[in-house]
Amino acid sequence: MKHQLPTSDQDFVGSLIPQRFPFVMVHELSEYSDEHLVSGFEIREENIFIQDGVFQASGLIEHQAQSVALHTGYKYYLLGKDAPTGYIGAIKSFEAETLPRTGDRLVSEVTILNEIMGVTLVDIVTKLNGVIIAKSQMKTAVK
Repeated sequence: MKHQLPTSDQDFVGSLIPQRFPFVMVHELSEYSDEHLVSGFEIREENIFIQDGVFQASGLIEHQAQSVALHTGYKYYLLGKDAPTGYIGAIKSFEAETLPRTGDRLVSEVTILNEIMGVTLVDIVTKLNGVIIAKSQMKTAVK
């Protein structure tokens, strides 16, 4: 079942992931289904991954991983349960075409490829102004 959820309620989105300020890298949940999620993130000057106005690759990876956590958190929310803590288990691939800057708004699309026994394999595509700027495939694990 697909849910259209244009929500930028940062308190609600924040309740779905285990990370807390200043380490939150997702601000919006736009779409959700069992095998798909679209998240949004506006890069602000105070972000810990900003260097000379540029959002670093490590921040992109963290944003993508938190997008996966957001998928898991919303799934648990629908079940009436608290969001579990998760970890990046492995990054199979990561490519960044360009690094975004302060003020840019990222949109990431998570596709669940496989999920078994708390380990999830995902493809993630991150766009800036509709243009793909980063792609990855990673495994995440739930504690």
